[in-house]
Amino acid sequence: MKNYLSLCSVLCTLFLSVLTFTGCTESAESESVNVQSGENLVYELRTYTTHEGRLDALHQRFENHTMDLFAKHGMTNIDYWVPVNQDNTLIYVLSHESREAAEESWAAFSADPDWRQVYEESHADGEIVSHVESVFMERVPYSPANR
Repeated sequence: MKNYLSLCSVLCTLFLSVLTFTGCTESAESESVNVQSGENLVYELRTYTTHEGRLDALHQRFENHTMDLFAKHGMTNIDYWVPVNQDNTLIYVLSHESREAAEESWAAFSADPDWRQVYEESHADGEIVSHVESVFMERVPYSPANR
């Protein structure tokens, strides 16, 4: 039940975030056109659970490297959260042009020498992530974001 409530909370926050996404930044405006035009974008909800005491290291890696590398490989950073009632967890959403584009982007990201270096350097004090969950989602036609 606790996990269900956490997921419901995240999805509600995601919904509100996507509704306000169009006004975030000038560079996001062109991408937000796709968000609102209903062009079959695929959203990826990812949940990372870190080893005890390693969430700060994950935040550093995302803020300083990972988000830029995602963008480099065609993934759009939508939003990032930490649950208020669950330690050692980062939840975020990416958007992709299609499921196939997501697979290609993840393959390119994983093979990127810059990512490999960042990954290795970030593990100097031990592994960071203990578990990753990924859910691909498509917006339904009656979503308020389509109106």
